[in-house]
Amino acid sequence: MQQGRRTATLILAASLVSAMTLGLTQAQEPAPLLAEVPAGTKLVVGDPQTQKALQLSGLIDEIPFEIEWVNLSGGPQTSEAFRARALDVGSVAEIPSIFANWNNLPVRNIAYREREDPIGHPIYRFGIAPGVEAKSLADFRGKRIAFSPGQAQGALVLRALQAAGLTRNDVTLVELPSTADVYPVALASHQVDIAPIGGVNIRRYVNQYGADGATLVEHGLRDDPSHLYAPQWVLDDPAKAAALAVYVDFWARATQWVNDNPEAWVEGYYVRDQGLSAEDGQYLVELTGNQVVPASWDEVVARHQQTIDLLAAELGYEPYSAEQIFDRRFEALGAAALASK
Repeated sequence: MQQGRRTATLILAASLVSAMTLGLTQAQEPAPLLAEVPAGTKLVVGDPQTQKALQLSGLIDEIPFEIEWVNLSGGPQTSEAFRARALDVGSVAEIPSIFANWNNLPVRNIAYREREDPIGHPIYRFGIAPGVEAKSLADFRGKRIAFSPGQAQGALVLRALQAAGLTRNDVTLVELPSTADVYPVALASHQVDIAPIGGVNIRRYVNQYGADGATLVEHGLRDDPSHLYAPQWVLDDPAKAAALAVYVDFWARATQWVNDNPEAWVEGYYVRDQGLSAEDGQYLVELTGNQVVPASWDEVVARHQQTIDLLAAELGYEPYSAEQIFDRRFEALGAAALASK
């Protein structure tokens, strides 16, 4: 009962947050969130890391409605599931919600977290193929760079070029999917000269090909946004919107549990669930650092606007207001959940 009262308080507080005019296809102000989740409400959730954190922490037993968990993550998979009406909410980085709205899939971000030290703990490094001379972003001129439009890695490439005073006309962008080990293999086989690589692929790439001359370049840019996002038709359903508000509460608490329990996270998620070695798991924990949930989205929306404008200019899309992909009804919930601990 205490959890139910706390959740209702958080939802009521969020209803007081100023709602912005949202939607590329809608202009009306969204309805306030319900104070309680109606009985029988169910969410289909594609957020595997949060699912595991909730299970390991025991928080999953406190969720007051039914969740059907699906093993989906990343923009392409979640967008496809949204279009099939098979998913209510997913976990992605910055780019999927931007491109979804460009591709007639109205979605909104409902939660946001970032790394406490994003420059010291970037998600990606640029891998440099063996024998290629590149020690800074300025050296990217004339190089072949792996590019995945519509995904975070693709946007990072464009931001890196912008930071170096270059445009896509100064390089050759080679479209490749940024899945699994595609980029490290493309680098090692000299399909490309440069590619953004992340996770355990960073250390594995250098360990495997460093003797051949493979290197890394730090980009010095923010690449850390992490979101929950949902289709507009789900957010327009009062019962599901209320359940999403409660889910954001648990998502934030799961984030903090991972921060506070790195050893349990390495063993329970990276080793047992993902099949990585303890050494790889520890590397990933150190790579991530501490994650935080800001109480305000103002700076987040401003950074998204810069990204939208850059992508529009470089890829030929029509720019739009970043406010259109944020549902401000949910803005206060994540931080409020942590503040009330």
